Amino acid sequence: MSQTSPRKILVTSALPYANGPLHLGHLLETIQTDIWVRFQQQRGNDCIYVCADDAHGTAIMLTAEKNGITAEQQIANVQAEHEKDFADFLIGFNNYHSTHSEENKHYAETIYKRLRDNGHIATREITQLYDPEKELFLADRYIKGTCPKCKAEDQYGDNCEVCGATYSPADLINPKSAISGATPIEKESTHYFFTLPAFNDLLKEWTRSGRLQDQIANKLGEWLDLGLQEWDISRDAPYFGFEIPDAPGKYFYVWLDAPIGYMASFQNYCDKSGLNFDDYWDKDADTELYHFIGKDIINFHGLFWPAMLDSAGFRKPTAIYVHGFITVNGQKMSKSRGTFIQASTYLKHLDPEYLRYYYAAKLSGSVDDIDLNLEDFTQRVNSDLVGKVVNIASRSAKFITKGGDGKLSGTLANEALWQQAVEKSTVIAEFYEQREFGKAIREIMALADATNEYFDSQEPWKLAKEEGKEQQVIEVSSLCINLFRLIMIYLKPVLPNTAEKAAAFLNCQLEWTDNLEPLLGHTINKFKPLMTRVDKDKVDAMVEDSKEAEAKLQSQPKRPTKENTDDFIEFDDFAKVDLRVAEIIAADHVEGADKLLQLTLSLGDDGTRNVFAGIKSAYNPEDLVGKLTVMVANLKPRKMKFGVSEGMVIAAGPGGKDIWLLSPDSTPDSGAKPGMKVK
Repeated sequence: MSQTSPRKILVTSALPYANGPLHLGHLLETIQTDIWVRFQQQRGNDCIYVCADDAHGTAIMLTAEKNGITAEQQIANVQAEHEKDFADFLIGFNNYHSTHSEENKHYAETIYKRLRDNGHIATREITQLYDPEKELFLADRYIKGTCPKCKAEDQYGDNCEVCGATYSPADLINPKSAISGATPIEKESTHYFFTLPAFNDLLKEWTRSGRLQDQIANKLGEWLDLGLQEWDISRDAPYFGFEIPDAPGKYFYVWLDAPIGYMASFQNYCDKSGLNFDDYWDKDADTELYHFIGKDIINFHGLFWPAMLDSAGFRKPTAIYVHGFITVNGQKMSKSRGTFIQASTYLKHLDPEYLRYYYAAKLSGSVDDIDLNLEDFTQRVNSDLVGKVVNIASRSAKFITKGGDGKLSGTLANEALWQQAVEKSTVIAEFYEQREFGKAIREIMALADATNEYFDSQEPWKLAKEEGKEQQVIEVSSLCINLFRLIMIYLKPVLPNTAEKAAAFLNCQLEWTDNLEPLLGHTINKFKPLMTRVDKDKVDAMVEDSKEAEAKLQSQPKRPTKENTDDFIEFDDFAKVDLRVAEIIAADHVEGADKLLQLTLSLGDDGTRNVFAGIKSAYNPEDLVGKLTVMVANLKPRKMKFGVSEGMVIAAGPGGKDIWLLSPDSTPDSGAKPGMKVK
């Protein structure tokens, strides 16, 4: 990459919601963004990074109420936590703000009024479910009931987690407010809509203009081909947010003002720095604007946002860079397994640069999910950073300090090896530019390997013992120190703290210029350890620390006692359990399961149920067919690896072969019938 005049770039990452702490999923995005921004700055570009807390919505209002504080205090507390965690992970924002700000109110109202004046706001009456106790309209996620398709209970108002069906909240059987438990009623209200279909042609062209990854453009293309719908941008009071200027009691939906928060945070930065807002947001601005986001919010950023900006007369993003999700040890982050790791929990145990490096080594310019495998994490950081990179400086420096009073050789011992490392600058820089961080890391580690191989081949520890070889030892070690400097220049966007320590050791700045020259005859300082190894015990402690208290209690069950009445359940709760006589009409082994049998249970007129039971150690499947048992018939269906389990059979015993199914009798001939309630 050749440098001419510096580029002027504004970069944002998605706004974390001000309703809870940051976790390692949030950090995937901000670390990716921060590395890209630091690279641009290191290359001499004028790159500004702004972000903010997303601070509006019903969820924040309800959380504040639950905590007994105002919504303003709630978002202030969370923002302070977010800013501390981001700083501790070395995220170098130029400005961090909040969507609950005067700047955001100004731009939200400005954009809305321009949309309205341009004929891009419509109103109409809609019918929604309303909580008569809390006196508020209920979003889908605040309504629960029985799925109208599979009859699974305790499902949310828009889709069933058991059978995958989608539906309207009004279709739920026995719907309840998840907030108060009250039965919702239908109520009409006037809502405000952004006429998104008017921008269909513009968005078809914009999404195919190279501003998006192909995978994202294809996904948005599917929605565009199906036809866009008008977007509901209003919510009724009570709601924590900004009131719509010409609509008392109506508030901007949180996703209307959330992306506008990018503009608000930048305006706040302009007010402090003296920059001109219009230079970056005017429709004719020649600066660059990039959004880094997750794939779960592409509709807001790839469709709604550019359409709003176009109507309101602002510029559209130069590009939107979308990343995938994070898994831990190959699975979705889990609180019970201790892999739903909060930023603050990680920081109690481990160096933030370990995670920055591991994410960088796994990230690419695609939308693929990446896995944080904790064993691989430990091995890779220890092998790459400590075993390879830091090791170069550690073992080379002692020969310079001892034999040359800290002064490097005036010549290069191997000009070809030096040029090989310098020539990689263009390749590595291009990988950073394209967000192919994993490829950049592989190139850098290849240089580290080549440097270590050169050092080992020269055996300076042997040369140091031979008379007259002192200068050769210094020349070999000096070349390795110079190669270490190049490696740290290339790693500086990923490891800013270690780079700062390396600069102090090398007694020079780590500047990534077009003409990288070696340090000849240069005096370095005494080497001090730059990084310690990842301690596996600390990784394990982090996982244990992340497990929820409830999960720990479940792993160590306590027997109820008169003194420990918290472990009892109320009679009314027990009365909800629907125990039924069931006939086992089929029983089979479950392939790949050590403990499970698959049972098909008949409940007579109420049909059959599929149940997975952990009784394989005590029963042969063929011996169970035709027998009666007792099952919990109203247990919420559970999606398992092997299928959906639609209940639970009742059994007792210490385990192994000593498991006994609860049975009303041996066969239906005794008078017990499938489907009978158990009293």
